[in-house]
Amino acid sequence: MRIIVCIKQVPDPQASSSGTKVDPEAMRVIVPQGTPPVMSPYDENALEAAIRIKDAHGARVTVISAGRNLAKPVLRKSLASGADELVLLEDAAFEKLDSYATAHLLVAAIREIGEYDLILCGRQAADTDAGQVGSGIAEILKIPCITAASKVELSDGKVLVERVVSDGFEVIEAPMPALVTASSEIGDLRYPKLKDLQAAQKMPITVRGAQALGIDAAGLKRVNLVRLAEPPRRKTECRIIGGETPEEAGANLALKVKEAKLL
Repeated sequence: MRIIVCIKQVPDPQASSSGTKVDPEAMRVIVPQGTPPVMSPYDENALEAAIRIKDAHGARVTVISAGRNLAKPVLRKSLASGADELVLLEDAAFEKLDSYATAHLLVAAIREIGEYDLILCGRQAADTDAGQVGSGIAEILKIPCITAASKVELSDGKVLVERVVSDGFEVIEAPMPALVTASSEIGDLRYPKLKDLQAAQKMPITVRGAQALGIDAAGLKRVNLVRLAEPPRRKTECRIIGGETPEEAGANLALKVKEAKLL
């Protein structure tokens, strides 16, 4: 059993966004200095799903991440958590790629790896929220794709997925090889033990650039960004509705709401 997990390095979504700015000239988002990079949370869910399958059935888990100036100590967390191999696609040409180019880049690495039974991705990235790369990989490879998985299991050469829908979940079965995108309902990535973190720092990492992969990722881009700006801010007005007693304050609030025709 061979599982490939695609993960993305993003600025920590839990960090304060108060200093985040948009540079309209360079058309890029400026993240406050000191914001740490992390694995995108949905990708952590995908990795946890892969490790659970490894625990249950035995598997070799390969993690792939692409970008520029990747934080190796951060991505080594995947090895400490239970992955067997980490492949980094690192090149200056891999910066600011759209979903189409990113999918082709990851497919180039997947084809270089060779055989695989299951590919797992996060349902969307924590920075762009596009949710297109996983489906794009499946389309290029011509394999089944199941999105927004809350549970992933294997049986008789097939993948069984509980998929999140608006009014509950549905169960979908697909032959392998297949691709599944993971949702947060799968659960958080297990916290690695100290000895595993230490061991992961000594494990080798495979690094591949654009020339080694033989791909012009930037030339594959299909999205032409013409403008990037902060959303307009509306002026807001705050009123404090008081009263001699809580009951009176409540009655006064009800009158104001009625005057504003909100009731």
